[in-house]
Amino acid sequence: MDVICQAKSGMGKTAVFVLSTLQQIEPSPGQVIALVLCHTRELAYQICHEFERFSTYLPDIKVAVFYGGVNIKVHKDLLKNECPHIVVGTPGRILALTRDKDLSLKNVRHFILDECDKMLESLDMRRDVQEIFKMTPHDKQVMMFSATLSKEIRPPMEIYVDDEAKLTLHGLVQHYIKLSEMEKNRKLNDLLDALDFNQVVIFVKSVNRAAELNKLLVECNFPSICIHSGMSQEERLTRYKGFKEGHKRILVATDLVGRGIDIERVNIVINYDMPDSADTYLHRVGRAGRFGTKGLAITFVSSASDSDVLNQVQERFEVDIKELPEQIDTSTYSMFPFVVH
Repeated sequence: MDVICQAKSGMGKTAVFVLSTLQQIEPSPGQVIALVLCHTRELAYQICHEFERFSTYLPDIKVAVFYGGVNIKVHKDLLKNECPHIVVGTPGRILALTRDKDLSLKNVRHFILDECDKMLESLDMRRDVQEIFKMTPHDKQVMMFSATLSKEIRPPMEIYVDDEAKLTLHGLVQHYIKLSEMEKNRKLNDLLDALDFNQVVIFVKSVNRAAELNKLLVECNFPSICIHSGMSQEERLTRYKGFKEGHKRILVATDLVGRGIDIERVNIVINYDMPDSADTYLHRVGRAGRFGTKGLAITFVSSASDSDVLNQVQERFEVDIKELPEQIDTSTYSMFPFVVH
């Protein structure tokens, strides 16, 4: 049965297809049985890790991950030495390996797209996915997953989790702050001093702003680190793992981190810059309150266009986002009360 699954961020979509695939798979030597495609290297790395974690007691099942930024010869050598049963990767690298005949997809029985809307919205990535799809057998299961699905890519069969398509994030308190661009840094400092957080992710709109804001926070003695597309793949993964393991409590990031990245300790997301769409907002704030836990999302509103996006979010997801009050009940998102001055 082919499936498209739409569910709120943090509700376990990855576990659904990982466990489903592992339950069904019948590994054969030298054959790729399952293929998982996603749109970023970080997400590919994380999905591969989840397969490895859940298959700890399935020693016969081999998993491998392939993405750009790594010398393709490394991947080709890996495939020559031991063909994995489950392949996770980004479309560009998977397509390159198949075109060079290093990776065969003729035995694939499970074809999975994670964050499928992001891949199908990009014309180049969509073409890569379509070409890869044609290399797989007709008789296979197709599974597509995302928190947001446009009408154009919704097939007849849909699985909705909770109240149809209204993806209000349970356990997530959402507020906004109206301020000028010049006031953002001072307000952010005040919030980080006042809020009770395990870990916090701060989203900005560009690589330069991520680097500059992180530099400012470090100079103010905040335990901050940043991740953005201007870094090498190795550096991004190292920083991601360090944050996930709790070595730093504040992460400044671009939308590279906005989709599918699971860090359980994050209970606050701050939109330093307003996202460009309601969908992006949903994916960003979904970094807090993962797996049904409590969380807080605060969005800075500094222009008319920011207000427009905020209105779109409220209309589309039927939520009422109020201005951040001077006092907020910390029990709604954490353990200890605080006052925002």
